[in-house]
Amino acid sequence: MNTSLREMKVGEKGIVVGIHKEQKAYRQKLLVMGLTPGTEFSVTRYAPMGDPVEIKVRGFALSLRQKEADALLVKRN
Repeated sequence: MNTSLREMKVGEKGIVVGIHKEQKAYRQKLLVMGLTPGTEFSVTRYAPMGDPVEIKVRGFALSLRQKEADALLVKRN
């Protein structure tokens, strides 16, 4: 079942499925950052107020703001 990145907990792993249709403004930015469909990642940490979220993807740490994270459709792995 597909979910949002923001619904995942620290330590969970997932796979990028796509980008929400309502969030087209972030599509190009997320693709350039390497978050293409089929990419595996793990949730590293959340900031104290929940924004940003840090994930490990393709061997590096990537921080995403709340709206960017909400735009991603992911599947728990």
